[in-house]
Amino acid sequence: MMQSPPPGLSKAQCIYPAYLNKKKTVGEGRRIPKQLSCENPLCSEIKAVCEAAGLKTFGEESKVYPREIYKCDVTFRGRVRVVLKNADGSLANERFPNKKALLMYIAEMIPKLKSRIQKGGTGSSSNQPQQGGGNQSKGNKGNKKKKGRR
Repeated sequence: MMQSPPPGLSKAQCIYPAYLNKKKTVGEGRRIPKQLSCENPLCSEIKAVCEAAGLKTFGEESKVYPREIYKCDVTFRGRVRVVLKNADGSLANERFPNKKALLMYIAEMIPKLKSRIQKGGTGSSSNQPQQGGGNQSKGNKGNKKKKGRR
């Protein structure tokens, strides 16, 4: 069941979604500035951006970031291994001299993915029913206050 990385990827850089997540703090694992990061990146999105940039990648969906609190949640699972240097030590892509440059590029490109753009268009219509649900939760808060007054 365990997938082993193909030859040449054993010394690849690991990228976890937590490195790019705007909702994480630096203590929780974010590695780039908050204004440059994106919300809830997925392992598949990171892999797609790296492959589009011409880098060799290997996705490991069963892995979990060690600092992750919700280890069972599917949205936080996975990591991508990316080759930044060739076997002779030369850069695989001149645009990415180090891991931080790659992380900044990935965070910039994920919001531009088709899957993100389509989600954004349907997200505004899905927010409206949630606002209606918010009114119901206000009613529950009122009930809680009544219970406290007894």
